[in-house]
Amino acid sequence: MRRWIATGLKAGLVGAVLLGAAAVWKAEELSRLGAVMTLFDEDRIVANFSNMDMLFETRPIPATREATPFVKGATLTMPADWADFLVRRSVTSALVLRDGAVVHESYHLGTGVDDLRISWSVAKSYLSALFGILLAEGEIDSLDDPVTKYAPDLVGGAYDGATIRNVLQMSSGVEFDEDYLDFWSDINKMGRVLALGTSMDGFAAGLDDRIGPPGERWQYVSIDTHVLSMVLRGATGRSIPELMAEKLFEPLGVARQPYYVTDGYGTAFVLGGLNLTTRDYARMGLMFLQDGALEGRQIVPRDWVRESTQASAPTRRDQTGYGYQWWIPRDATEGEFFARGIYGQYVYVNRPAGVVIALTGADRQFRETGAFDDALEMFRRLTDIAGKEAS
Repeated sequence: MRRWIATGLKAGLVGAVLLGAAAVWKAEELSRLGAVMTLFDEDRIVANFSNMDMLFETRPIPATREATPFVKGATLTMPADWADFLVRRSVTSALVLRDGAVVHESYHLGTGVDDLRISWSVAKSYLSALFGILLAEGEIDSLDDPVTKYAPDLVGGAYDGATIRNVLQMSSGVEFDEDYLDFWSDINKMGRVLALGTSMDGFAAGLDDRIGPPGERWQYVSIDTHVLSMVLRGATGRSIPELMAEKLFEPLGVARQPYYVTDGYGTAFVLGGLNLTTRDYARMGLMFLQDGALEGRQIVPRDWVRESTQASAPTRRDQTGYGYQWWIPRDATEGEFFARGIYGQYVYVNRPAGVVIALTGADRQFRETGAFDDALEMFRRLTDIAGKEAS
């Protein structure tokens, strides 16, 4: 009888421990889901964007080399309506480089120089840079290879038949609803994948629907960038944070160690989960301004920098141009391009003028008509002022 009682007590204890563990797991899961639901709330958005590691699972990028500080240049005369622009676009930080020197740097809405700000889709341009490095090193045979050659989990799904080039250009033909304001959109379903700790790879492989054949039509599809990471991981057998550290961030140097938001399997959220300081965003822009080189070292191949920032995707004439995960204004001068993320994140490069602008924001009106044009116009005005004051 005593043995039965003891056995029952042990079983009860084990059951209690398991229930407790399940409760903790559920609490964490529900906490992350709550973070997704309130991530962009007006009273939380600024703090959230500087503290994503408090809300989601993350993974550090193991880069340790301290970046060489920027040279300080003559202070740029800001436009008369600069203060209004900061309010209108809910800017949290702005850094302007002219010929590699800082001519303006400011932080707003309670943010500071050491904040690791979420990049959102600016992260896509970083993955493109990594892709160019690994292509040059022979890890990828050709941009015209099918993505399934390196990511066999995609066989039979919507990505079957798409080439790497198609996916780089966002012309994969995959149907994907990018409406951030629709709870049931694909982009928001993907957000819940992160919150619930499930698999981004599984989410991508589970997509079945197409809007047309690959290569014929441009449509902004964020999950395309995740597929590119599946290709790189399949080709190298290594994680994106490891590759980013070795190939990009160690050569560049960092002001603070960056990190990625991840899914429940530790897989980097490459299409928007990169977190860096504003100075490190500007450093990436400076490298692209200088054709992939920084401090005398060629980091990203020059040919890739030029090719990836050309408007090669099959966009309509009335749309902003697109290259390999970089944007190009419709009326761009040669060498004018930018990385762009939701809620007001930008790395703008104007090579002829020698200007780089890194901007972070918490702009809840970023989708309103004219919001992007407002930002681009300001970047061009700052570029003009920088040019006049340098001459």
